[in-house]
Amino acid sequence: MFENMILEGDCLELFKEIPEKTVDCVFADPPFNLKKKYNSHKDKLTESEYLYWCKRWIQECVRVLKDDGFIFLHNIPKWLTYYATFLNEIAVFRHWISWDAMSAPMGKTLQPAHYGILFYSKTSDKSRFKELRSPHKRDRKGVLVKDYGGKKSILHPFGPLCSDVWSDIYRIRHTKYRDDHPCQLPIHLLERIILMSTEEADLILDPFMGTGTTAIAAKRLGRKFLGFEKDTSYCNIARKKIDSEIFLSKVGGYWVSFYLGEIITLRECDWNNLKKYFLIPEDIKEIDKQKINLIKNII
Repeated sequence: MFENMILEGDCLELFKEIPEKTVDCVFADPPFNLKKKYNSHKDKLTESEYLYWCKRWIQECVRVLKDDGFIFLHNIPKWLTYYATFLNEIAVFRHWISWDAMSAPMGKTLQPAHYGILFYSKTSDKSRFKELRSPHKRDRKGVLVKDYGGKKSILHPFGPLCSDVWSDIYRIRHTKYRDDHPCQLPIHLLERIILMSTEEADLILDPFMGTGTTAIAAKRLGRKFLGFEKDTSYCNIARKKIDSEIFLSKVGGYWVSFYLGEIITLRECDWNNLKKYFLIPEDIKEIDKQKINLIKNII
C-alpha cells in the first residue's frame, strides 16, 4: 500500500492502484472549472463534461474509503450542490461546512463570501469523529468580542466548540506565502479537518495534491498521507516542502493546530490533558491575549 507518497499522474488512473476500503479520510480540492491557470489541467470544461468527471472521481474516493471513514470535498457552492446529489446515493451526509472566505465580486449576484466543504461519512458510523474547540474571539486588548451577558463565568476557558461556520481561518493572500499554484489552501484549514476526522497514523488521501498542503498538515499531525498530482512541477514543489518539514504540531503528547504561534484548534477529548499548559485566570473578565498564550518553551 502506498504511504507518505505523492504519485504523479491522472487521479482516475491512479485510483485503479488503490484497493477498496484502505483509506481513513479523503480530502479533495479539485479545480473549480473557473478558467484558472493550471500547468497541466484544462480548467474550462462544459458543465456536463465537468460534472461527469467529478462524479467519476467522487465514486472512487468513496470506494477506497474505509467503512468508518470520512470524505471532505471543497468547492464553490454551485458545484457542491451537484456533489451532494452524487454523494447522497453512496454515502451519509454529515455537514456543509461554510468557510468564511471572501472572493471577488461576480456582478449581478450576491457577493460570494464563503467556500463550502461537504462533509460525508461512508456509513452511519460516527466513532471516528472528534469535537473541536477554537479560541474565543477577542479584540486587541483581550476583551471578548461577543457579549455573553451574565454567562461569562461558565464559558469554557479556551474557547467554544467549533460549529459548521469557520470564520477564523483566512485565505492565503500575499504572494510571498504562496507557491506557484492558482489555488493554495492554508495548512491550518487542513489541520482542523484532520484533527476532527482521524487519529495518529491514519491515512489521508488527497487526489488533487497540488503543492502539498494536505501532506504537510498530515505529517505535522503524525498521520500518513497519499497524494495524486498530474503536474510534474507541482509534484516537485510538494515533495521538496514535505522533505523539509520537521515541525510536529504537538503539545504535551497531544496533537493541536497552530497559527502564528498560538493554538487555534484542539480536540475536546484532549482538553483535560492540555489545560495545564495554559495560563487561565479564575475570573474570565481578566483574560487577555497574553494570558491565554501557550506557556513558552513547552513545545
